[in-house]
Amino acid sequence: MVRSSAPALLVLALLAVGCDGTGFTSKAKSAADAKQKQAAAAGQATTTSASLTPTAAGDAAVGPQVPTVFTPGLTVSDKIAQACGIAPRAAAKTVAPSFEYDSATLSDEDRQLLGDVAKCLTEGALRGRSVALIGRADARGEPEYNMTLGESRATTVGRSLLDLGVGKDRMKPTSRGELDATGTDEAGYAHDRRVDIELQ
Repeated sequence: MVRSSAPALLVLALLAVGCDGTGFTSKAKSAADAKQKQAAAAGQATTTSASLTPTAAGDAAVGPQVPTVFTPGLTVSDKIAQACGIAPRAAAKTVAPSFEYDSATLSDEDRQLLGDVAKCLTEGALRGRSVALIGRADARGEPEYNMTLGESRATTVGRSLLDLGVGKDRMKPTSRGELDATGTDEAGYAHDRRVDIELQ
């Protein structure tokens, strides 16, 4: 019995050694490597040091852009600003916010910017396009109240655009209230009290 099991053990040992060589295991590994490469080519995330915003005129944006055109109470998306030729108002945030605490009143500077946007939406490059008006509030007060206040601010902007000739059906006033608020001091709270105008 010992003699008959020795050759069987020898065969099993050779098979085990053969599987680690150029036999079955390496084929399985190369098949697994091929599947891994194929999955990576199909859209798996990779690490990059590339910028998230465009660095040249032809670059496509990968992440969200910070609007460069704003007044104390409004921001206009870069897409609208570029299409309409609206120049940045870099010093605008140094003046008092138009949306004071618990207010939905527009400043003269806000109205001037709305005039530029309305002209572009009625006569310019964005004629016929629609915009979203996103009202925002700082984090002070009750969340439900802040949601209503954001809606009131967006509605005020919508009424101004309506008065300037933009059709009501081309505007979508909404509110985010305090949901995205980041302010922790007066300057931050002032930034949170605004309406964002974005192209739809």
